[in-house]
Amino acid sequence: RKCNMGDGTGDIELDQAVSQWLQYDQNPKTASLVQDMMKEGAVDALKKCFSSRMEFGTAGLRAAMGPGVSCMNDLTIIQTTQGFCHYLEESFENLKERGVVIGYDARAHPPSGGSSKPLAVSLQPFTVSHLGLCAGIMVTASHNPKQDNGYKVYWENGAQIVSPHDKGISKAIEINLEPWPESWNAEEALKSPLLKDPYQDIHTQYFKAIQKHCHHRGVNKSSEVKIVHTSVHGVGHAFVQAAFKAFDLPAPFAVEEQKDPDPEFPTVKYPNPEEGEGVLTLSFALAGREGATVVLANDPDADRLAVAEKQESGQWQVFSGNELGALLGWWMFRCWKQQNPEADAVKNLYMLSSTVSSKILRAIAVKEGFHFEETLTGFKWMGNRAKELLDQGKSVLFAFEEAIGYMCSPFVLDKDGVSAAAIAGEMISFLATKNISLSQQLTTIFTEYGYHISKNSYFICHDQTVIRTLFDRLRNYGGQKDSYPSDCGGFSISSVRDLTTGYDSNQPDKKAVLPTSSSSQMITFSFSNGGVATMRTSGTEPKIKYYTELCAAPGNSDVKHLKKELDDLVKAIVENFFEPQKNKLQPKPE
Repeated sequence: RKCNMGDGTGDIELDQAVSQWLQYDQNPKTASLVQDMMKEGAVDALKKCFSSRMEFGTAGLRAAMGPGVSCMNDLTIIQTTQGFCHYLEESFENLKERGVVIGYDARAHPPSGGSSKPLAVSLQPFTVSHLGLCAGIMVTASHNPKQDNGYKVYWENGAQIVSPHDKGISKAIEINLEPWPESWNAEEALKSPLLKDPYQDIHTQYFKAIQKHCHHRGVNKSSEVKIVHTSVHGVGHAFVQAAFKAFDLPAPFAVEEQKDPDPEFPTVKYPNPEEGEGVLTLSFALAGREGATVVLANDPDADRLAVAEKQESGQWQVFSGNELGALLGWWMFRCWKQQNPEADAVKNLYMLSSTVSSKILRAIAVKEGFHFEETLTGFKWMGNRAKELLDQGKSVLFAFEEAIGYMCSPFVLDKDGVSAAAIAGEMISFLATKNISLSQQLTTIFTEYGYHISKNSYFICHDQTVIRTLFDRLRNYGGQKDSYPSDCGGFSISSVRDLTTGYDSNQPDKKAVLPTSSSSQMITFSFSNGGVATMRTSGTEPKIKYYTELCAAPGNSDVKHLKKELDDLVKAIVENFFEPQKNKLQPKPE
């Protein structure tokens, strides 16, 4: 059946896309949704579903579940997997012998027959590395809303895929769109002798691996610190309980209403602990009943970790991703130094963070003598760089990004909220023996290495034209072509780095050192007062994010003044860089 969509070329292409879909799709639910849209002449809805195929972004796919090439559904995943399989066959002669691991979290999806249990995402890269596999696939949309799902891919090195693999897989998908005859036969696939379930062995080996980062077992056993943990309706509960047990820590109190996996996320508006207090309301209530002073929270696939601490005033302090990065970085280095007292060992040690994250690790590295590197945003970059360093015989102790992602172990080359929770639990217990709170220790870190005050937020924008207009204005400021602003509301700009175009005013040849991508927007402004601000588009959500930080020299303890100066800088950025498009942007929900 054809839909009356006019005679334009775009309409013909849409009609062809819909016809091909109905020819290929054997899922009666999504097929009937498309047929209903055609009967109703719902051209806009059809265009939304069929206008553009999902592209590999942050190491895979992430989109709303629904019909059409723009959405996550049986057919697009079959097409994606066929393309990926084709690419793997071209890349590895021994693919069948080595294999691929597939896992999933507790998102809504069809029953998976006799396959394994829902996973914390960190077990996927661990499995790839531990078993020497060619690749791994994780079905997860992390902290996205309930209507979304995703398809995350790891390469043989145990890290998320980067170029050229993403482009190679995309091309292979395009030439493998027609489902292979056996693609829809899930029952037959589950009978294959090639299918194995390594879950139990991997579960055991993972916790053995992270135990190597437990340094204060005696303190842990006697700890009297009461900790609450929430998995925010995800998979984290069982894994964090097991991690605390592996570290000989007392089991954290679990938020009963959020303990078990539930893809509807009924108690939260957004299943993302990065959003702060709104997600942690039930955790604070449980902490009050149990007399707990610390809350740990994972996102639904347990690759992120948030931490909050009750202050003497009775108020809860939710640590930012940068603050927790400072605490964990300090703790990881302290424990490492105790194990490696020889003076020259530090020369082989590395820590990493993404370029939009706090520069606190750089400040610690300068004073302590280890190496610090920054990468592009996302753990696909940090994981791959960590692997390169490990292959060179270097030690990679810690990596983090401000979006509450932490890599505390080289056994998992991705962010891991499970091992981070156990390591945070040990740090909290150790500090308690010295009668030191997390917030007090954070102040000590800033006093020694310099205050690093950050303020991050975002605007929601679904219109790509608005986004392009906003960033193009910054590249042609004041109407002058290829000219960036030199001032922002009275704050002098000392340098500009544009990782969309590859421009960096700090480099002798004006070319950026970090990799560039013309398909995403990212500009960093450095200010004469020590401030740094980055504006970028998200790879997984309709957001324009901004990240700001004011870095002070050690000894400058005028926190009140530093915070006011950063507030003024953020206000100037919003007014001068966002204001012309402000009425077309939706601010971050309160």
